Amino acid sequence: MALAESIGVRNMQPRKDNDLVLGDDFVAPDRLDEGELNARRAKRGWFSFRESSLTRKIITFNLIALNVLVMGILYLNSSRDNLAMQRANSLQVQTALIADVVEARIPDGAPVSFVTGDGVDLAATLQHLDIQSGTELLLFDRTGVLVGRKQGESVRADGSADLPATPMTDFLSRVWDRISDPFAGGDRAERTRSVDDVARDMVDLTVGDGVQMRTAETLTGIVLTVAAPVMQGDTPVAVVALSSASGEIDKLARVERERVLQMFLIATLVSVGLSLILASTISNPLADLAAAAEIGRDRNRGKGAKGRIRIPDLTARPDEIGRLSGALRGMVSALYHRIDSNEQFAADVAHEIKNPLASLRSAVGTMRIAKREDQRERLLEVIEHDVRRLDRLVSDISNASRLDSELVKEEQEAFDLLKMLENLGNYLGEEAQKSGIEFIMDFPSQAIVITGLEGRLAQVFVNLITNAISFCEEGDAIRVWARRRANRVLIVVEDTGPGIPEQALEKVFQRFYSERPEGDFGNNSGLGLAISKQIVEAHDGVIWAENIRPTHADATSDPLGARFVVGLPV
Repeated sequence: MALAESIGVRNMQPRKDNDLVLGDDFVAPDRLDEGELNARRAKRGWFSFRESSLTRKIITFNLIALNVLVMGILYLNSSRDNLAMQRANSLQVQTALIADVVEARIPDGAPVSFVTGDGVDLAATLQHLDIQSGTELLLFDRTGVLVGRKQGESVRADGSADLPATPMTDFLSRVWDRISDPFAGGDRAERTRSVDDVARDMVDLTVGDGVQMRTAETLTGIVLTVAAPVMQGDTPVAVVALSSASGEIDKLARVERERVLQMFLIATLVSVGLSLILASTISNPLADLAAAAEIGRDRNRGKGAKGRIRIPDLTARPDEIGRLSGALRGMVSALYHRIDSNEQFAADVAHEIKNPLASLRSAVGTMRIAKREDQRERLLEVIEHDVRRLDRLVSDISNASRLDSELVKEEQEAFDLLKMLENLGNYLGEEAQKSGIEFIMDFPSQAIVITGLEGRLAQVFVNLITNAISFCEEGDAIRVWARRRANRVLIVVEDTGPGIPEQALEKVFQRFYSERPEGDFGNNSGLGLAISKQIVEAHDGVIWAENIRPTHADATSDPLGARFVVGLPV
């Protein structure tokens, strides 16, 4: 029968379940040709925007965040308001002092005319006044006629130099003005007035109500003007107006913004550099993995050099890329292992089918020249035997080839393992007893419930028990017993047959291997134990074979029988 033989995956050392599946030892391709991969790396370079969309996205998102931050700082920056307040306080103090100076030069009780200069020397008065840089003094009579003016010195009172240039801020301001002009509201005529007009409009209010302050927008920028009355006794006779230079506050605010933009430029360069470094550590390894997969795809389509592709080993990285590399390497290795197994399986099938075909060819050829009837009968028996052998072989091969997909598709369910074993034992025990073989079952009283494919596991134990029956003779015994050990259950099928040759203990689980007497030649396909091993391992279990000997017996002594052990998780 086909139940005593094996289906192992080639004659190679088995891999333990806890062996690592990463690194060069796992992916051991027969041919490593990294020329294409290196060529792609050289073409891509370390900082390639064209080849890597991920690099572009990293840089773009970092710059967007940085731009939002800078725009928020510029929009919410209160430096302009603070500068305007400080400047207003300073102008109020200066205006009051200048008004006091002018009042001191007006004679008491004498009529004064600031328009004609009667009673006051305007030129001398203005000449002796010290006007701070960035301001302009305007002197009006009480009717609003401009009678004198004086500009501040080129150097400010605090001795500081002129304001630095602000090229970036000026450029952005011009761009913004061009964009916002069509949507700007308000009276455009109001923004085209001169400083003189703004100060003149304040004269009447100053004469009537005292000190006035006004901020007005002109073509050259925002101008802050403070006006104070010049008194002769209790009568206002003139008005002193002190205006900040056109756009001075805007210039100071632009200097502050220029500094922010300079820091933004530096931060942008640093961000781009760091983004490139970050992208190179992310996108370049991913690009290598993708390139290796693409090369393998092209080779599969016959577009590139033949040979196995090697996935770059990035498992030393403690991140997701390292995990991805390890997973891809394991997947590729499993794929190549499956390909090798299929190739070996095909070779084994061809070899196994070739033997009965050769026997058939020989029998048919001999039958043509056979003269005696008894010879023709023997040849027909040979032909019939080989046909049955081929039929059995093809059926077992078909079952073995479909086993992987069926194990994946079928859904595992919980069932009572001992009940299944008892049912099998009752049925197969009768067959053993017909051959004069004693059949013993030894199971615990408490049920053992496991999760799995009951039909497939039943196939394993039918295989093991019928295998034991086929090797036993009249007077031998077969014992099937089970015990639970922590989180596993052990099922043992042992017999008092001839045992297994020591050199065959590992080979019995290989495909098409059979260790049987010559009288049974051709009655088994050699796939039974291999199928059993495949089913057990699909359930995360183990199976092994050993010979039965007394505890202190010599390892070279004849065995008392054979034992097959199956371990399954509970």
